[in-house]
Amino acid sequence: MLEIKQIKSLQEVNELKKQYFEQSTAPLDGMWHFGFVPMSSHFGFYEDNALVGYCCVNGDGYVLQFYLSPTAQTQARELFTLLAEQNSSVVGSINGAFVSTAEPHYLSLCLDNSSSFKVNALMYQQVTSFISQGTAGLELTIATQEQLSEFIEFAVNNIGAPEQWLSQYFGNLISRQELFGYWKDDRLLATGECRLFDEYQTQYADLGMIVAESERGQGIATGVLNSLVSLGNERGLIPICSTESGNLGAQKAIQRAGLEPLNRIIQIEFDHK
Repeated sequence: MLEIKQIKSLQEVNELKKQYFEQSTAPLDGMWHFGFVPMSSHFGFYEDNALVGYCCVNGDGYVLQFYLSPTAQTQARELFTLLAEQNSSVVGSINGAFVSTAEPHYLSLCLDNSSSFKVNALMYQQVTSFISQGTAGLELTIATQEQLSEFIEFAVNNIGAPEQWLSQYFGNLISRQELFGYWKDDRLLATGECRLFDEYQTQYADLGMIVAESERGQGIATGVLNSLVSLGNERGLIPICSTESGNLGAQKAIQRAGLEPLNRIIQIEFDHK
């Protein structure tokens, strides 16, 4: 008989997470899976006290990951539908899910229970050796701990991200030497991120950037991305990144830097009947 319990420590699901990433058909988005997922609630699926699967749900009631081991006796479709139809008092209210097209099994389960869906983001990956297409890379400088407040202020002003979250996020990137800045006349015009994976997906470099609102449309985004792609390639890694479905400017810059939109992140609403 299946029992659902809340997971107290993410160490408990390490092996299942490894299996989860191994069954994906392409690299999964780093920000979603290593930024948002650890902050979400995790629930374990147990058969005879043995952990055979898990799911995680964010504060808005959206499933972010779902995995059931092939060795489990429980049927994944029945279990997922039970969760989607609000029939687990342990997990509680489920409104929908975020899932990528690189997760065909999880995506299929979501679609079985969907009332509507929309593309949330495009997932990009380098598929050929990098060839600059008219815009040279810009000179990026690695960020220092003394510059943390400047980077935080820049991101607050240009994308409206919460200051407290940025302090922790940028602070961690700086300590790992994964945050860069593009300055001109002593003014920070863009930030760049080349995030490396500690486990799972270790052959990829996850890229990110922010360009000052006043400087957009001048080729800075493509120049920053060209530099980040080169940095990833120099380390023998395959660059990946993502951007919102409505951000046409970023999409053009990413493709000019040689990355292709091979997958999508889908937001799915569940049909509660």
